[in-house]
Amino acid sequence: MKKIAVITSGGDAPGMNACIRAVVRTGIFHNLEVIGVRRGYEGLIDGDFLPMDSHSVSNIIQRGGTILKTSRSSRFMTGEGINKAIEMAKNAGIEGFIMIGGDGTFKGANEFSRLSGIPCMGAPGTIDNDLYGTDFTIGYDTALNTVINAVDKIRDTAASHSRLFFVEVMGRDAGFIALNGGVGAGAEEILIPETSTDISELIKHLEEGWKRHKSSVIIIVAEGDKEGGAFEVARKVKEKFNHYDTRVTVIGHMQRGGSPTCFDRVLASRLGAAATEALIQGKKNLVAGLVHNQVVFTPIDKARKHKVDVNEDLIRISRMLST
Repeated sequence: MKKIAVITSGGDAPGMNACIRAVVRTGIFHNLEVIGVRRGYEGLIDGDFLPMDSHSVSNIIQRGGTILKTSRSSRFMTGEGINKAIEMAKNAGIEGFIMIGGDGTFKGANEFSRLSGIPCMGAPGTIDNDLYGTDFTIGYDTALNTVINAVDKIRDTAASHSRLFFVEVMGRDAGFIALNGGVGAGAEEILIPETSTDISELIKHLEEGWKRHKSSVIIIVAEGDKEGGAFEVARKVKEKFNHYDTRVTVIGHMQRGGSPTCFDRVLASRLGAAATEALIQGKKNLVAGLVHNQVVFTPIDKARKHKVDVNEDLIRISRMLST
């Protein structure tokens, strides 16, 4: 193997640049030519390639987003699009790929490799932490810290005005950010997609707090909560419980941006280097992950979104500590 390519696809996540850096410099260390693919699978179809050297990835480990840009490609989901991508890759002499992304990225990589015969390795980059085969995904820790920092600031104004804040965080299908961010920020209630929201129980809890002269309340709501998100929950609560001045804050895409934490930088560096060396060693169609602080590899067709039982102990602790 003489030439490999690195690509970032799907939603961006803090730490992707650190992973790109690890792939490029590991490849160079092993005397490989490394190509960057701009704009994800869209760029692969268009042949938007960038030769990369050590200098190309200087001073990026601390930057959020991805210097290679990213996209969600509808063209790549068609036979014509994926065949064009294969043609571009083979014409460029690319012999292997490192794909950094999440569920959709790995699904596309698996199909691309099956049709082209070009081996692909993955590194899990998504803030949702919902991929099988790793305890942590690149970007998750940074997103959590963004949530905590935002809620800390919201709590200051909530306490000053006796307000009830519903804070919506990302998590359409998984409540990991909401649950762990809520415990870390000391939220009074945490609403996640994995559990049903009982509005009457929520109001009962609020009434108990009001009787104890609780001056403010923070409720964390994952965007995928079954009641329809923070605005809908706030509306239903306000109809029956209007003691507090109620506000809704959606943290939104702030969670995707910002300088990655040390944890995410180290995680991205380890997984990027491990995926690259595995590709050099002849392994293919695997995703590098971290389990019990050890690098492990999972078949790329299995490293997908998965339904995980929520940590009931965390839910119990959060309710106990909010009394």
